[in-house]
Amino acid sequence: MTLRKRLYQFYKRFMLDHFHRAFVDQQWKKWKGYKVDWEHPRDINEKIQWLLCYSDTSMWTLCADKYRVREYVKSKGLEDILVPLLGVWNKPEEIDFESLPDKFVIRCNHDSGSTIIVDKAKGFDPDAIRSELAIHLKDRFGYHGGELFYNKIKPRIIAERYLEQDIPMIQGAPVDYKVWCFDGKPYSIWVNYNRTREWTYINVYDLDWNLRPEVSLFNESFRDGGGLVPKPACLDEMLSVAGTLSEGFPEVRVDFYISGGKLYFGEMTFAAVAGHMRRFTDDYLQELGAQCVLPK
Repeated sequence: MTLRKRLYQFYKRFMLDHFHRAFVDQQWKKWKGYKVDWEHPRDINEKIQWLLCYSDTSMWTLCADKYRVREYVKSKGLEDILVPLLGVWNKPEEIDFESLPDKFVIRCNHDSGSTIIVDKAKGFDPDAIRSELAIHLKDRFGYHGGELFYNKIKPRIIAERYLEQDIPMIQGAPVDYKVWCFDGKPYSIWVNYNRTREWTYINVYDLDWNLRPEVSLFNESFRDGGGLVPKPACLDEMLSVAGTLSEGFPEVRVDFYISGGKLYFGEMTFAAVAGHMRRFTDDYLQELGAQCVLPK
C-alpha cells in the first residue's frame, strides 16, 4: 500500500470514528453532487445513511454477526431453518479439516466476501485457506463503507454444511433469496444465482412472484436473470419467517436458501452496499425508501 493510501485510510477511520455524519456527507456529495437531506431523507440509500448515523445499531451488530445471529433466530423459535453448524474457531490454525465433511462452506462471521466452498473430492489446500481467512480476520470491515456496527463483532471463522442446488436449470450454489422487509412487513424479493466473485444473475420479484425487470440496472456484474427462477413452493413460509425476523427494524434484508425443498436462513443485511446501491433505478430506490419509517 502506498503512503498516500495509508494516509487516506487513517483519515477515513478517524473521520468515521469521530465525525461520522461529516464523512458521510463528503462521500455522498462526491457521488450524488449534493449532501444527504438529513431532515427529509427520501430514498432507501439516504435513509440507510440516516440510520447508520442516528439510530441504535446494537441489534444490527448481533444480527449481522453470521455466528451470533443464530441466537436471534433461535429466540424467535426458528432454529429449524438454521444451516447445520460444523465448527467455529477464533484462529485459522485451530481448524481441523480432517473432522469436516467432504463438502462444506467456511467463512468469517464479521465481513463480506470471505466465503470459501470446499470440495475435498476436487482437492483443496488447507494452508492456502488458512492464509486467506487470516487476512479476512484482521479486516475491520466496518471502515469500508461506514458500517461501524460491524467493527463491534468479534471476528471468528465458521463452517456450515454445504447446501445442494434444487433447481435443475441453475448451476452451482442454491439461489439466494433476499427479502426486503420494513418493520416486520416483507415488500419485495431480490434473487441472485450462479454467483461468482465477479458477477451474478439477478432479478426482482414482488410478493406474488411477479417479475419486475424495470426496477433493475443490469450491467456486466449484475446480469439479467430473465425470470429463470421459479416461484418457490415455500414462498409463504419464507415471507412469514422474514416478517418475524425483521420485526422492530425500520429496514432489513433477510436472506434465505432452499435445498431439498427445505427453507434455510442465510443472513441479515442492514445497510446494503453501505447505502450506496447502484443496482436499482432511482424510482425503485424511492419506492423502497417510502416503505421505511424512520424512528423519531
